Formats: sequence, structure tokens, C-alpha cells
Amino acid sequence: MKILITAAGSYGDIAPYTGLGAHLGAAGHDVTLATHGTFERLVRDCGLRFRPLPADPGASGPAAGRKDLIRTASAFVRQLGAGIADVAEEGADLLLLSTTTAPLGRQLAEAMGVPTLGAYLQPAHPTRDFAPVLSGGRSLGALGNRAAGRFSLRMVDRVYADAIRDLRARLDLPAVAPAAVRARQEAAGWPVLHGFSPAVVRRPADWRPGLDVVGNWWPHHAPEARLPSAVEDFLGDGSPPVFIGFGSMGAGAGAGAGERLSELAVAALRKAGLRGVLQTGRAGLQATGEGILTVGEVPHALLFPRMAAVVHHAGAGTTAAGLRAGVPAVPVPVAADQPFWAARLVALGAAPTAVPFKRLTAERLADALTRAVHEGAHTAAAKAVARAMAAEDGAGHVLRAVERPGQASPVGRA
Repeated sequence: MKILITAAGSYGDIAPYTGLGAHLGAAGHDVTLATHGTFERLVRDCGLRFRPLPADPGASGPAAGRKDLIRTASAFVRQLGAGIADVAEEGADLLLLSTTTAPLGRQLAEAMGVPTLGAYLQPAHPTRDFAPVLSGGRSLGALGNRAAGRFSLRMVDRVYADAIRDLRARLDLPAVAPAAVRARQEAAGWPVLHGFSPAVVRRPADWRPGLDVVGNWWPHHAPEARLPSAVEDFLGDGSPPVFIGFGSMGAGAGAGAGERLSELAVAALRKAGLRGVLQTGRAGLQATGEGILTVGEVPHALLFPRMAAVVHHAGAGTTAAGLRAGVPAVPVPVAADQPFWAARLVALGAAPTAVPFKRLTAERLADALTRAVHEGAHTAAAKAVARAMAAEDGAGHVLRAVERPGQASPVGRA
């Protein structure tokens, strides 16, 4: 079967699909991952076919307010929509759509006449159990959560409206409002598989049938991959260090962010009496000195199990990697879905507290690190989640759904 996966966003939005795609490819399917050109090598190194999608989610920088955020998001998806039709020119038997590409992929599937399957990294459907993931992570109560979830979907429709109008015109499809396409799909019970652990976010009881939480899709790395020798030497030269990295989100701190964050991180480590591994990321963290090592891209699956704790921006993928390693966390959420995942870490007991990026100081970080490393309850909680994750087979669930008889029925169509 020719399977086309479409995914857009930062590294954490793309990497899980490399593992998922590799798993489907190992089962004999012809898998292509369509994403931004920045990730071409990442995709091809996994043995997957690559097709480029336009737009760079990191090019515009942080948004100043809600209206600015909507304008920035609309511009991004309009660029995305202008190129997404091109990725289907070689055809496909099935489309796997990420949260970001699904509103556009529905139109593409309609024009191609092929089935689709949602492959989401975040919960996107309204529920009484929690507020929308982009609302800041704080519960509004059962009725408030569900109402906010419905409002969030209307906002998504607004963001995608121009892109969908343009795309449907290009595909010679009749003009239809985004909400109408989404409602038709929901009424048909469109299947969506969510690639996060039910031990982290339990499937809401008020979700309709067809929405399932199946477990993580872990980023692919070669079986023979090892940590660089410099990292191994550092790890072997003292007590387990703390990882500090802000992934692709640290760039939102403005000019001079790398130097300021590096100084803050080192000061916090010194106050807490801990060694540290700083990951450069977009923020440009860089520091040297006794008990300090700076690294570039290193597989979290290899690095995190060797850490005493992990400090990160609470992106979905990094949050899951830390829990999989069974180490406590200090989440420092910046924006988007990060406050949601940070709140989950605290609720699970795997983090002593969340320190919002805007309130980050060396003192707050040192205090949180001291608690994370020395209060054994946080390590115990993280290890409990790690054991649950080890028993899950998220990619296997997707493979079974893809190969299930009748999968290409109207239920799977846009």
C-alpha cells in the first residue's frame, strides 16, 4: 500500500512520524513523509520517501498577541495549503494526517478519492475532562472545558479558511466552509489515532467512537546509534547530570536569548550543586566549565536515561521522552500545547512544579531541580509511567488500523 504521511511544524511535530513511517515500511508498505525541507535528511535517513511541504513554522518568530497569533498561523497554513496538493501528484492509497495538516488533507483526500486516517500528537476534540490544549492547560470545569473545546475548533476553522478556499479552488472542488467539511467527517466517525500514552492522558469517556489513544510513536534512530564519545566521557566522569534544553521554542525569548539562558542555566546548576548537559537548540545554549557540557542534536532515547532530571519546554515529544526514560522533569513551558503537557507532568507527580518561561530565574530553576532530583517521589512517578509506556505499541496500533479489512470504507474518507 502506498501511504502518504503529511506533517508540519517544528522538529517535535515531525520526528515521531519517522518512527511510525519506518514501522509501516518494515511491514512492507511504501511510505512517504511529506514535511518541510529542513527535515529531508531526517526523513531519508529512516529509509522513507520524502516530499517537500512549503512554509517554515519558525521563520516568523513569536506572536505578540491573539490577533497576531491568528494572522501568523493563517499565513503559515496558507503557504502550506499552496503546496500540499503537489505532494499527492505521485498518488497514494491512504493519507495519514497530522493535527496541523488534517484540515487541508481532508480536501486533498476528497479530490483524490482515497481514505484518510488521523494520526494526532495532541488531543484536539472537545471533552469535559480538560480544556483545549492551546488554552493554557488550566481546567475550566466540565461544561467550560467542552464549550472551550468547541470554540477552539471554530478558531481552527477561521485560521484555515483562506487556505481551504484556495486549495479547493485549485483542486476543482466546490466551495464549502471548513466547519461543514469537518462536521461531515465527524458525523461519519472519521478515525483518529492519538500518538501519546494513555498513562499520560487517558482517553476521555465523552469522546465519540473512532477516537483512540494508542501510545507514542517514537522518533526513529539507527539500532547501532551510540552517544558521542565526548558525551560518554562526561557521563562517566561524575554523578548523573541534569539535561537542560528548550528545543525549537527558546528562540521566542528574543535577542540575546542564548547567552542569557546559558548563564541562567549554569547559575541554577551551581546553586543546586548539580552537573549539567545543555542542548544548544534554537535558543543557542552554550556554556563550558567544570561539570558542564554543551551538545547539539543527540537522540533523547539514548541521553535521557542517563540523566538525573530533564529541564525542557514541555513539547509533546520531549515530555514523552523524559517519561519513557523514567526520570523526573522540570517543565518550562513557552507557548502552544506546552502548558498542557507541563500540567500533566505535575499532575502525574513526575515534576515538582512547572516554571513558565516568562517567570524563569536561576533561583526558581535551582529550587525546582533540587526537589526533582532529591525528592524520590518524582523519580518513582516517572518510573511508573515508563513501565506503562514500555507495554504500549503505538506504531503497531496504527499498522493494524491501516491493514484492517474495510479500512478504506467511507468511514475513513474525508
